[in-house]
This record gives sequence, C-alpha cells and structure tokens, in this order.
Amino acid sequence: MDSRADRSRDWRDTVSDAADLALLGILTVLASAPVLTSAAAVGTASAAVHDWLSTGSWPPARRTLSRFGRALLPGVPVVLIGVAAVALLAADLAALVSGRVPGGPVALVLTVVVAAALLGYAAAIVVEVGRTGGVAWRSATVRAARACLDHPATCAALAGTSLVALLVGVLVTPVAVPILAGYALAAVHAVARRRPLAGVELS
Repeated sequence: MDSRADRSRDWRDTVSDAADLALLGILTVLASAPVLTSAAAVGTASAAVHDWLSTGSWPPARRTLSRFGRALLPGVPVVLIGVAAVALLAADLAALVSGRVPGGPVALVLTVVVAAALLGYAAAIVVEVGRTGGVAWRSATVRAARACLDHPATCAALAGTSLVALLVGVLVTPVAVPILAGYALAAVHAVARRRPLAGVELS
C-alpha cells in the first residue's frame, strides 16, 4: 500500500519533495566523484527513492550509510563493466560517424537503437537494485533482463525517460546536473511503478 496516496497533499509537500530530490541528486553525484563508488551511490539513492515512493518517507541516514557501505565492494565490477560498455559504444558511434568503418547511416541508426535499448535496460537494473536495498546487482541484472524481454514497452518507456534526462543534462547549466540526477532517479522509478517491471506491483 502506498501511503503517499493515502493522505492529502498540498503545495508545501510538492516543494518539500522537490528539495529532497535535489538534495538526493547532489549527494549521489558527490558520492560518485571517486568513480569506483558510482554504483554504490546510485544503488543507495535508488533504494532511498523506492522507500520514499513506497512509504512516503525517506530512510534514516544511518540505514542509508549502511546500505552505501555494504554496496561499495559489490559495486566496483558494475562500474568497470559500465565504463567499458559506454567506451565501446562511444568508439563504435565515433567510427560510424567518421566513416572509418562500413555500414553508413543504416549501421549508425542500428547502433543508436541498440544504445537506447541498453540505456533502458540499465535504468531497469537501477530500479531493480533499488528494490533490493541498493545491493544484489547480479540478480538485478537478471530480473531486469527478464522484465525487459517480457515487457518491451516498459523498457522503451525507461529508455525514453533516460534519454530525456540525458538531453536535459546536456542543455542545462553544469551546476544543475547534480540536481537533475535525483529527479531522473525518481522518474525511472515512477515509470517502472506505472508500468511494472515485475509481474506484480511492488509496494
């Protein structure tokens, strides 16, 4: 049961939510600064958003710090794999755009479609790991893959949401990008709850 839907809300709640998400984004970016801590930071933030949407309140600071600590070591391979995947896609796109490899516009379009699908899959993983307290990345990748195959519309919606967030991140002033991170996390969670990744809606 979602307690956020069970009580009346006014503009003060909206302002408070906006401020909380902005702070979450800033803290997530700061915690991700060493790079190897990025997965732990994102997973912990995702878990906090899941708690907030499910219960109407943010988890205590002690629980959040505990989650972050537990997620540090398991998150390192996730960061390395993610960086490698992004580097490979970027190199592939650069080669296609420059004409160094054959394929032309068709190959470029197919690569962009694959990149968008992988972005939606990555967003699904972030949502799933948030539902497990910010840890268990390996099982989250399996659940997210199964969910994306079973519900491609949800994966597409997550990809679209993530692409919009990236576009806005490019357009806004750099100082606002950390703030955007919190809203992006909330957005992918909201999409997943509206179009459930799993067979049933998670509370």
